[in-house]
Order: sequence, then structure tokens, then C-alpha cells
Amino acid sequence: MSRNSSSISATPIEDAIRQKITSALAPVNLSIINTSYLHAHHPAMQNVTSPETHFRLHIVSDTFRAKTQMARHRVVYGLLKEEMGKEGGVHALELRTRTVQEDEKEREGENEKES
Repeated sequence: MSRNSSSISATPIEDAIRQKITSALAPVNLSIINTSYLHAHHPAMQNVTSPETHFRLHIVSDTFRAKTQMARHRVVYGLLKEEMGKEGGVHALELRTRTVQEDEKEREGENEKES
């Protein structure tokens, strides 16, 4: 059975990141921003044809409760080891990992600053 070209994703790495994080961490909020275009001129990116090498992730999940930032990052890197290990795969992640309570507290602080 052949696949229709319209069913092939233009963002397979981002899709895999979303699926793995959603399945494992059940985030209340998940933001994935592809920042690869900002790094395309870097020497390490020469001859890399993938448009999906750098991502900024903001993950809000109570799975992070009682974990340090370092432990949270290890969880995310562990989930994405396949994408990071591929030739032309993810080169860098910028992670922001929060619990629901931390995220709410941060938003309250931002609202107070705006007042």
C-alpha cells in the first residue's frame, strides 16, 4: 500500500517530539517552537539539510513535581534520545519545564508586573 504524499508530515521531528512528550508527561501546556532558522548559519549546521534541528520547548506538567530542573531536563532528553541521536536530527533543545503550580505562580507574577 503506497502512502499519499499529502499524508507525509512536513514536520516529522516536531510531530515525534509532541507525541512522545504528550504520551509520557501528559502536559497541561506544551509549546514547541522550531528555532532552526536562527542557527542555520552556524558552522555545526553546514551541510545539514534538515529544517528541524533546534527547538524551544515549554512544558507544564505535574510529572515534574518534586524533580529538580536538571532531573526534569534528563527526563525530556531521555524521551527524545532517538531524535537527538539521528544524523541531521535535533542538535539542540532549549527547555522550560514547570509544574502547574509553578506556571500559575509565574503567570500571577507577570500579571502583577503589568498592573
